[in-house]
Amino acid sequence: MDPQRLSELLRNVQAGQTSVEDALQSLATLPFADLHHTMVDHHRPLRTGFPEVIFGEGKSAEQIAAIVTEMARAGGNVLVTRVEDEKALAVLGFIPGMEHKPSARCLLLRNKPVEVTGRGPIAIVSAGTSDMAVAEEAALVAELAGSEVQRFFDIGVAGIHRLFHRLDALRQASVIVVVAGMEGALASVVAGLVSCPVIGVPTSVGYGVASGGVTALHAMLSSCAPGVTVVNIDNGFGAGYAAALINRKR
Repeated sequence: MDPQRLSELLRNVQAGQTSVEDALQSLATLPFADLHHTMVDHHRPLRTGFPEVIFGEGKSAEQIAAIVTEMARAGGNVLVTRVEDEKALAVLGFIPGMEHKPSARCLLLRNKPVEVTGRGPIAIVSAGTSDMAVAEEAALVAELAGSEVQRFFDIGVAGIHRLFHRLDALRQASVIVVVAGMEGALASVVAGLVSCPVIGVPTSVGYGVASGGVTALHAMLSSCAPGVTVVNIDNGFGAGYAAALINRKR
């Protein structure tokens, strides 16, 4: 239950339009709902302003569908991350109204429109096309959290003129999320050219000593450009969420 729905419920009780008993029934599962395999945190939107997001990796299609169904009862949008295509199709068989976002490896159930509450646009920048799934995950999360998102894909340092071509637009962003594998240099380059916070997302893209993203992670953590913060390897969700929190109007 989000703050808006809870406020509406309390106003209806105050006005006599909803009985105390009905209100209590609506709030019965507010802290959490026990699905045996999962404890669904209905209270999270009140604490953090954003509902729980389902991490699809390691869960069965049946488990995901049960969690989505429970979360949908609260009336908010429901996002599932890290869902392979085969599993996504199985979940859609249980919940046909869901949207499959294969480019982000996500599933989305839209129950209400998203109000834009960000102070300005968030720029999502990817070094290469192979980084796109992580970048799209970040973009989708930031959009659902109420921010305008602009995408700038495949503008890595191997062809740095592509980055300079987008520089004027990037300088208008409130926050920039930079998604890069290989040596992860793009985060430092971008942070040296803009005045807003930069969130680096190392990806597991790269040969040999790229070590599944560890090299990019170390490079971003070692950045000489001030203003770079770094999330875990392939953690588009964490980057999009953090960017939306930074961008949120108080």
